[in-house]
Amino acid sequence: MDDFPYIEVAGENTFIVYCGKDMEKGVLGRVRRIDQAVRSEFGSMVIDTIPSYASLLVIYRADQVNGSDMKLRLEVCVTEVDESQKILEVERVVTLPVWYGFEAGADLKALAESKRLRSEEVIALHQEKEYQVYAIGFAPGFAYLGEVDERIAVPRLSTPRKRVPCGAVGIAGRQTAVYPSESPGGWNLIGRCPVRMFDLQASEPMPVRVGDCVRFEAIDRDQYMDLGGQL
Repeated sequence: MDDFPYIEVAGENTFIVYCGKDMEKGVLGRVRRIDQAVRSEFGSMVIDTIPSYASLLVIYRADQVNGSDMKLRLEVCVTEVDESQKILEVERVVTLPVWYGFEAGADLKALAESKRLRSEEVIALHQEKEYQVYAIGFAPGFAYLGEVDERIAVPRLSTPRKRVPCGAVGIAGRQTAVYPSESPGGWNLIGRCPVRMFDLQASEPMPVRVGDCVRFEAIDRDQYMDLGGQL
């Protein structure tokens, strides 16, 4: 990370702070430290900050500060962030239940066969790791989680599905995710999660945020239905 962080213009009232180039917990830690420093330093001058993988998007109020001054102040703030500084926000570990199986995951069998594994082994490998939330995007509540065990890492489908059901759990490359709503998608589906990943009516619309960790826990079909899952 010798050449990082650095700042570039990303829009009329937006800067992006690049903190690295790889999907790594250390890089994400730097993003989060800078995010907290920016929010603390600039207060109401900042409309929003969006942490993601190895960068931080900063959207500021152009009616309160001009772009040149904002960039200078942002550079000072970023430079002063101490690498040894502890993250103020406690990292949470969120457990998400998953109904695994051929009925719940349309690609589980093919994935297992391509990796010369039994489906039970794919399920076990998916559950045994703790995944970092690196970004939230594509759709509200779609959390990009990494990294899956390389033994079950598979590329996206060559032809995306036109319809992926809400709650579908998929794998693409070294990442895994839960679809927050019905949508097109090209991830390899291995199960279904009954937890709503985005709910505007809830006090906290998303159960996870960037910097959290996620663990998956197997449940059966009846438990999935009892927890509000839909077929």
